[in-house]
Amino acid sequence: MNDNGYSAKDIVVLSGTMGVRKRPAMYIGSTGSSGLIHLLYELIDNSVDEAVAGYCNNIVIELGSEDGMDFAKVSDNGRGIPVDKIGDSGKSALEVIMTSLHSGAKFDSKIYKVSGGLHGVGLTVINALSEYTEVEVRKDGSVYRQRFSRGVPVSALDMIGGSDETGTSIRFKPDREIFSARSFDTMVLKDHVRDLAFLNPGLRIELIDRRGDAEERQVFVSEKGIIELLDVLAGQSERVTRPIMIKKEIDSVAVSVAMIYVKSYSEKLISFVNNVKTPEGGTHVTGFHAAISRAILSYVQKNVKKPPNIEGDDTREGLVGIVSIMMHDPEFEGQTKEKLGSQSVRNIVDNVVYQSLTVYLEENPSEASGISGSVMRAAIAREAAKNARDVARKRNLFDGAVLPGKLSDCTESDPNRIEVFIVEGESAAGSSKQGRDRFTQAILPLKGKILNVEKASNDRIFGNAELRAMVTAFGTGIGDSFDISKLRYGRIILLTDADVDGSHIKTLLLTFFYRYMRPLIDYGRVYIAQPPLYKITYGKSVNYVYNDRDMEEIVKREPKSKIQRYKGLGEMNPEQLWETTMNPENRVLKHVTIKDVELADSLFTVLMGVDVQGRRKFLEEHSTDVSFLDI
Repeated sequence: MNDNGYSAKDIVVLSGTMGVRKRPAMYIGSTGSSGLIHLLYELIDNSVDEAVAGYCNNIVIELGSEDGMDFAKVSDNGRGIPVDKIGDSGKSALEVIMTSLHSGAKFDSKIYKVSGGLHGVGLTVINALSEYTEVEVRKDGSVYRQRFSRGVPVSALDMIGGSDETGTSIRFKPDREIFSARSFDTMVLKDHVRDLAFLNPGLRIELIDRRGDAEERQVFVSEKGIIELLDVLAGQSERVTRPIMIKKEIDSVAVSVAMIYVKSYSEKLISFVNNVKTPEGGTHVTGFHAAISRAILSYVQKNVKKPPNIEGDDTREGLVGIVSIMMHDPEFEGQTKEKLGSQSVRNIVDNVVYQSLTVYLEENPSEASGISGSVMRAAIAREAAKNARDVARKRNLFDGAVLPGKLSDCTESDPNRIEVFIVEGESAAGSSKQGRDRFTQAILPLKGKILNVEKASNDRIFGNAELRAMVTAFGTGIGDSFDISKLRYGRIILLTDADVDGSHIKTLLLTFFYRYMRPLIDYGRVYIAQPPLYKITYGKSVNYVYNDRDMEEIVKREPKSKIQRYKGLGEMNPEQLWETTMNPENRVLKHVTIKDVELADSLFTVLMGVDVQGRRKFLEEHSTDVSFLDI
């Protein structure tokens, strides 16, 4: 074989921050909106580490926009980044921290006993992936400033004045050459800052947003800590118990747990390590779940004569909880710190929670009765749902052996080449069946709005005809028996009217997929079709547009245009529906993904669950975050 001259000259060594710019996703997860806001999180978390160390009680986050790209500035009143020279390098500590990977004061416990930043790459990565970064340090009676661009210093460290205050201010503008996203997600950022305020009682965090027409200011501060956050998470749901608070330190690991049981079919749990949210959980969550199961099962066996068969999931139905630990040198899985891997933590959390909860149940019989009753009802409902599934399987309703009669299948069978449209209404189904590519496109019509699974018990869900038809058509099974390898279609496309009812149907479908067939979303198989809102005709020209803005622009250019507003898919003939919405050459599809699992779970619970007051409160609080609302 010819080695094509492969030799030492072909080896490339990326020095300094060039490796970060070449492979940014390795450090921040992605170059989309989640990666963009991760940069800001790194900066905020550094200031929070100063607060945990006892040197900072005020953080200010400022957002602005410049040339179509957001920028951010984070200021704190901590000790200030050191500016003196490091050894014989001739460089200041500030410059080394900003330009050298794996540099900082968080590799031992001398300066920071615990911290969210562990790998010494946060500030370097921010600097490397930013068009510019400007650092201002207030320290030792002076103010220092230095500017960087794309990881490289563009000015010397200058002393620009004096100050009696201490702290650090860092302003950065993410590099549009790196990021596809252009703005920080306001809702996600507010939730992150809110959590930090609850996790650090007494810490004041101010968020100033200057990106809109009017400046918006919001202050986050908590006096009672995570017990207040627990109240926020529980919302207006009917409480089964009072809040339970557990705090204890073992082997230099501080464990804080707040939990409560509410009337709900699902669990709502968030977890943190050193103030860093771990959306994928980890060993601390595993330990917490194990302790909950052991403590409750032990209590039920002692106090109930003939209890049902209780499993771990039963003990978590209706549970709202927060697990926060502080420890030195945690082991995260990856730079983005989404999951804790420290094995010793599992047993520590397990022991702390088990012992505390066992004592609590014995000393509070009324609360214990409420919890055990809720758990036993969950176990009974689970068994009923299992029986319903077993009956469905015996009738070949879920295994895909007999496809639903309403499915108009395609002739090709290779999942990589075919797709199924979930279509709202009979008239739309008729047009889509006639207009489709029969070789690669299947049509499955729905009769209006499906069951809201967030409010329904499992036995109702497994017995619902519309949901059963979808599961059978997909071929994957449902819930615990779901198998993505059996999926019959490469794409599942939701096709509904471009109105409020259509949006509601899409939301109901997504709720079902998220709760019972989530791998469909995790593996990127779910899409939303975008039918046009208007058909605009002028002369011999025909345009299909998808929003009011584009329609208004065309009408301004062509004032004699004839406008047809589509109220539903049934108003389009098969040729129009194919050309605008189903033809892969022309159509617009939205890809359904999950960028924040905890937030997604919370939103489904709040917006689709039984808590009406909590939903109203959420809508009131977040109404200003809506950038576009189609009514």
